[in-house]
Amino acid sequence: MPSEAISELPRAHLVIRPRGRWSAIRVHELWEFRDLLRSFAKRDIKLRYRQTALGVVWVVLQPLLAAGIFSFVFGRVAKLPSDGVPYIVFSYAGLVAWTVFSGVVTKASDSLVRNSVMVSKVYFPRMLLPLAVVGSSLIDFGVSLAMMGVLMAIFNVAPTPRLLLLPAWLFLTLALSLGLGLIASALSARYRDVQYILPVAISMLLYASPVAYSLQAVPPSLRGVVALNPLTGILEAFRWSLLGTGRLPINSVLWSISASMVLFVLGAFVFASLERDFADVI
Repeated sequence: MPSEAISELPRAHLVIRPRGRWSAIRVHELWEFRDLLRSFAKRDIKLRYRQTALGVVWVVLQPLLAAGIFSFVFGRVAKLPSDGVPYIVFSYAGLVAWTVFSGVVTKASDSLVRNSVMVSKVYFPRMLLPLAVVGSSLIDFGVSLAMMGVLMAIFNVAPTPRLLLLPAWLFLTLALSLGLGLIASALSARYRDVQYILPVAISMLLYASPVAYSLQAVPPSLRGVVALNPLTGILEAFRWSLLGTGRLPINSVLWSISASMVLFVLGAFVFASLERDFADVI
């Protein structure tokens, strides 16, 4: 083809424009970069247990040790009720959900800082970095759930059809944790204080949430305050599905659904509004 004809052909080009402060979330752009999202997720999984002697055993060992401590403190010493099942099984069921929540929030919060070189030099949707942590968190959840099955078999706790609703509670947990993780990651790019405040806040939230105890064990005067925690309905629903005991607190679950959806959307918009400054401040 003559060079004159070639020069007349339309040329493909990509124009990158800065976002507005409250621009819409570019879902189509995230979809276009889905291969990069998978690459980030695979890398996160590979790096998670690199140079660790026990590897994936830590996924089981940490909540199992915590469940043992909770069983002694809340079951033996405080003698709190456990819905008729051994306390270690009761507390581990709460820790299965808690591990997903805390893992996603913690890993998402520093995802931008850990990849600061990439963020400052290469263009891609920055939201991919906090979203990528979901992959390793789901693997951790699968391993923890398998251990939950082992404990239920050891202590003769039979599964029930309620188990079919477990994916719905997992979805709520991911929505809530991602919403908070997106906000924390966007703020930590500018304010490094977030990386010091968040672990303390997560530790305090562990005891303020019904992980090692049930909502019914809370004194009636404080039960309404604890129920305001969006994690309360999710944790109670997890135990209701896994152990088949107790009753599902409908009001708390409905509040958890509403709060999780609102926080996820809010987190996505906060992240998108601050994204234009990440390369300059990180």
